[in-house]
Amino acid sequence: MRKCRVLVVTSEGLVPPENAAELPDEVKGDADWKMEYDVVCALEGLGHETSIIGVFDDLGVLRRAIEEVQPHVVFNLVHEFHGVGVYDHHIAAYLELLRQPYTGCNPRGLMLSRDKILAKKLMQYHRIQTPKFMAYRLNKPVRKPTKLSFPMVVKSAVEDASLGVSQASVVHNEEKLRDRVAFVHEQVQSDAIVEEYIDGRELYIGVIGNSRLETFPPWEVVFADLPESSMPIATNRAKWNSKYRKEHNIHSRAAYKLPAGLEERIPAFAKKIYRTLFLTGYARLDCRLREDGTLFCLEANANCDLSLDDEFALGGDKLGLSYPDLVQKIVSLGLQYKPAWKRAA
Repeated sequence: MRKCRVLVVTSEGLVPPENAAELPDEVKGDADWKMEYDVVCALEGLGHETSIIGVFDDLGVLRRAIEEVQPHVVFNLVHEFHGVGVYDHHIAAYLELLRQPYTGCNPRGLMLSRDKILAKKLMQYHRIQTPKFMAYRLNKPVRKPTKLSFPMVVKSAVEDASLGVSQASVVHNEEKLRDRVAFVHEQVQSDAIVEEYIDGRELYIGVIGNSRLETFPPWEVVFADLPESSMPIATNRAKWNSKYRKEHNIHSRAAYKLPAGLEERIPAFAKKIYRTLFLTGYARLDCRLREDGTLFCLEANANCDLSLDDEFALGGDKLGLSYPDLVQKIVSLGLQYKPAWKRAA
């Protein structure tokens, strides 16, 4: 294995403190910078010369770090710029303009997957099963949906990590629909997407690769002890609040007792979505499995969470890909990826 100079780039405020290794595991486990810490530890354990920086609203910080470190590859963990999530694809584009190899998804794939409305239109065009939906543009009047049935799920059309998603996001009548769309418009400041609620199991499917793709075994999120009035959806608290997860026994595990033949169909299903959205590097597909065996793709998360204990890494481990091997594979894919400047050389 080639030893590389790797520059890890993340958002400002997510650079682990210098004494991170000395902190208790429970502190590291709940830290905002946990993913960055896990990735840096894996890179250093692999023998790579690793450094990390945070960026907020100044691309000069990134350029100067590249000039100083001269990295073989930039490990791109940036999910926003200037606090705006939809700007993440500009970071990848900037790295391409600098002719700097980087890990993760290309700019086009990041843009398409981030825009849930556009992504769903592409999936519908390619006959990929996804919930029926409507788009409610920012500051436009809310029309009564005519082709959708209640209950429905209302969320931001562009934000990820379940930002703005709560139990109130599941609506059962037109009044609640209008209220929740208004909440997304006013509080999240983005377009809203409304989709039919799919009653079923929550499955995550990891995909990794550029042209040759590999899928991970499906991972399931289990909502074991939710209150009777709550819906089993991946809210912000259900994803990120460890106390809430423990209280309601929300956990993930390898999916089992799947309908006959589904496991054999999943790789083709996942790869078709990945290619439809022009993804490269790695991604996690969030899906719902209905009781009748129909699998729906809710959304695709390019450059998904890479924490050691997150569903993507756990799916890779189930396949026999240890966490350090997973991080190394992502580095290798970044070095192998051929953007336009490489193809034209």
